[in-house]
Amino acid sequence: MDRRTDMTPLPAHESAPSAASRAPVVQVRGLSTRFGETVIHRDLDLDVLAGQVMALVGGSGSGKTTLLREIIGLLTPERGTVRLFGEPIADADPLRRRALRRRFGMLFQQGALFSALSVFDNIAFPLRELHRLDEAMIGELVRLKLAMVELEPRHGHLMPAELSGGMIKRVALARSLALEPELLVLDEPTAGLDPDLAASFVKLISALQKELNFTVVMVTHDLDTLAGLATHIAVLADQRIIACGPPAEVMAVDHPFIHNFFCSEHALAALSATLSKK
Repeated sequence: MDRRTDMTPLPAHESAPSAASRAPVVQVRGLSTRFGETVIHRDLDLDVLAGQVMALVGGSGSGKTTLLREIIGLLTPERGTVRLFGEPIADADPLRRRALRRRFGMLFQQGALFSALSVFDNIAFPLRELHRLDEAMIGELVRLKLAMVELEPRHGHLMPAELSGGMIKRVALARSLALEPELLVLDEPTAGLDPDLAASFVKLISALQKELNFTVVMVTHDLDTLAGLATHIAVLADQRIIACGPPAEVMAVDHPFIHNFFCSEHALAALSATLSKK
């Protein structure tokens, strides 16, 4: 079922110039990041094309989450540019930044739900912030988003403290999809979930991505999440991206981190089905 056809559409995104529409969804050029004397990234480049599910992987301290936050403008690199949909994320014009914000959703590692707001109001929050919709329409949209993540209207009355870990992830996913984003950004989406819940959540994200055709950039260290979602992988090591492409191409690159991460028995088993399909 295409849920987009079952709802009154949200106000359309502002039209982008034709050149911007042909640009990568995410374009990073010459990005360098430093915290004090510690260099995290050095002259890093990355393109993410429409419809791709790009996984950022790397060892501890490689700057995966830092890069993710720079992509959506939560951190500013020391040098370089980040563009989303052909537009600079650091645009000084607040109206253009606001329009750009409407085009991506973020799922934080721990969900980052507002503890004082109900499930309903957490999902409604971006709708109230960025759209002039009446409460009846907001209610309809919230119920739709709950259904998309396989929750029921009654769950809207619960508070975050009453939710299980799996439900927190689903509510956070519903909120991140509230504005029908073209880009979904995921930070360790299955962290804290047991294997069964993690597998179920990966299947849900995968089904929604195929149904709604949004682009995904995610950070994960979990091989099963990687195998279940990623169409492309970017590997961060040595302060740069050492490999980027479909899983089979990345795994063929001769680098110690790639050997250690991708060539274990578990990794090969998890990725074998993916490699046969992609």
